Amino acid sequence: MVPMTMPRNGTNTMRALRGLENADASVRLRTALAVGTNPDPLLIDKLIQRCAIEPEFYVREMLTWALIRHPSPLTIPKLIDELRSEGTQARSQALHTLSKIGDRQTWPAITRALLTDADDEVARSAWRAAVVLVPQGAEPTLAAVLSTQFGRGERETQLSLSRALISLGEVIMPTLRAAKTDRDPRVRAHATATERLLADPDAGFELAIEEAKRVVALGRTSANG
Repeated sequence: MVPMTMPRNGTNTMRALRGLENADASVRLRTALAVGTNPDPLLIDKLIQRCAIEPEFYVREMLTWALIRHPSPLTIPKLIDELRSEGTQARSQALHTLSKIGDRQTWPAITRALLTDADDEVARSAWRAAVVLVPQGAEPTLAAVLSTQFGRGERETQLSLSRALISLGEVIMPTLRAAKTDRDPRVRAHATATERLLADPDAGFELAIEEAKRVVALGRTSANG
C-alpha cells in the first residue's frame, strides 16, 4: 500500500476529512495511513470521531495508529473525554488507544465504572488498558476490582479477564483464593481456570475451564455427600 503524501495545508486537511468519511473502506484506510504518516493536529477530533463509528476493524486499527502518531498532550485529553461517551464503540476505542499510548498518568481515567461496564467489549478494552497503565503498587487493588467480573460472559470475555489478571502476576493469588470459595459455581470455575493458566500459561483455556468445572462439580458433590 502506498501512503498518500499529505503536507500540512488547508486543502489536504479537507481532503483527509472527506477521505475519512468515504464509503469505500480502502479509501478510509489509506487516508488514516496518510494522516499518521504526516500528523495534522487539526485532524485529531475527526480521527476520534471516526473511531466511534468505523465498522471495519482494520480501519479502526489504522485510526488508532494515526492517533498515537500525534503528540500525546493533544490526544490524551480528548480520548479521556471520549470515555464518558454514551457510545460503546467510542468508549472501547478510546480505551484501546490510551492503552497503545501507554502513558501511566492516564490511570485515574480507568474507573471502576469502565472496568465493570455493562458492554463486554468496553469492559474488555478497559481490562487491557488497566493492566498496561496500572501504577506500581496498585496491582492488588486492580485485581480486586477485576475479580468482581469472574464468571461474566462467554469464552472470549472470560479469557480476556483471565489474561488481564495473569499479566499482573503472583499478586493476584489472594484474589483467586477468595474467588474460588464464591457461592457462584461459574465464579469458582473461572477463578480456578485462571489459577491453572497462571501456573501454566501454555495450557489451553478451554481445557482449563472444563477441568475447573469438573473440580467445582466434584467439590459440590463432596459437600452434599
